[in-house]
Amino acid sequence: MTVFYRPAPWLALVLTLAALPALAGSGPPPGFTLSDDADLAFTSPDGAIRLEQYMKEGEDFAVKWQVWARRGGEMRELKPEQGYPAGFRFTADSRWLVRMQKTGSGEQDLFLYHFENGAFVSATKQSLGDLAWAYFHSRPDTGKMKLDYHISANLMKGTENAYRWLGVDWPNNRYLLISLSGEMDKHPKNVAVKGLADWRCRYDLKTGKFDVPKMFAKGNTEALKWEIKR
Repeated sequence: MTVFYRPAPWLALVLTLAALPALAGSGPPPGFTLSDDADLAFTSPDGAIRLEQYMKEGEDFAVKWQVWARRGGEMRELKPEQGYPAGFRFTADSRWLVRMQKTGSGEQDLFLYHFENGAFVSATKQSLGDLAWAYFHSRPDTGKMKLDYHISANLMKGTENAYRWLGVDWPNNRYLLISLSGEMDKHPKNVAVKGLADWRCRYDLKTGKFDVPKMFAKGNTEALKWEIKR
């Protein structure tokens, strides 16, 4: 005979709370100090959320940075923890947030967050930068290009006003423009630097898909041939 035991109300509450993600309302863990650099603090257009960056120095000169979003009396960490501070841009409706994260010398990644249930959460399983590079390498005109260092995914300015400075009339809070760059180890002796410079694509926040607007076609062709001769 199968016996079903109904858990006590207090036990059910404990199990429920354990299954929920931590609210992290207590803020950064011990050892992390709020940066006093005003350029590392960002506020959403609606004024409801302030991003603060905290630093901790470890052994062997290792440095850790955490980003925390403060909303009223609550604080939540924006993962992942990194070795450098970051820059941020919001969409005009304060619903989307892009983290421009330095990852090394001349290298940068992008992370996308969406405002859900009162907090910003990761909007993609992979970083937005990795998704942009995957799109780049999936194309027949770019797929064979191999880059070795200074690999960088950059968010173009204009998220707040739907890139009106480019003369476009796109819907507000719909697109992100990303620029990709990188360099190669192998190149002719008469070339000092060779690689990819400012190859542009567009990410649709509504569909989660990439494309290349026609206005970028000529520039992207030139970006694939970028080099600096000695």
